[in-house]
Amino acid sequence: MDIRGFEVVSAFEGQDIHLPTRKTTESAGYDIESAEAVTLMPGETKLIATGLKAFMAYDEYLAIHIRSSMAIKRRLALVNSTGIIDSDYYNNEDNEGHIMIALLNYGSEPMSIEKGERIAQGIFSKYLITNDDDATGVRTGGIGSTGSM
Repeated sequence: MDIRGFEVVSAFEGQDIHLPTRKTTESAGYDIESAEAVTLMPGETKLIATGLKAFMAYDEYLAIHIRSSMAIKRRLALVNSTGIIDSDYYNNEDNEGHIMIALLNYGSEPMSIEKGERIAQGIFSKYLITNDDDATGVRTGGIGSTGSM
């Protein structure tokens, strides 16, 4: 049985979406591409579709980080600094677990991203819980579905 990996969400099947890969044997992150061409105006934030979902063990999460070249050369940043994809986000009823990358153009020029351009990297990690953890909730939705505050 597969423990962790990536799949294409049904809405993007047949649209030449590439599953993330690591470029070297010692790379921690899997490069994630944009599933669409977009332009971000200076100061603008957009959710960028990846066409992907990720599955993993219950005690793992996928951390989404900006690629350093996007931050340094293109002046793009993740709005939430690091995105966290929980294991129960996979196949949720709102968006099938579609991973969206929230980018901010903090530069002074419009910035275009091409379909297939590597924009972020995903790193699978384990997490720990406290001895008195009593979480009982069940995810029923997509982005922001575990509560607003």
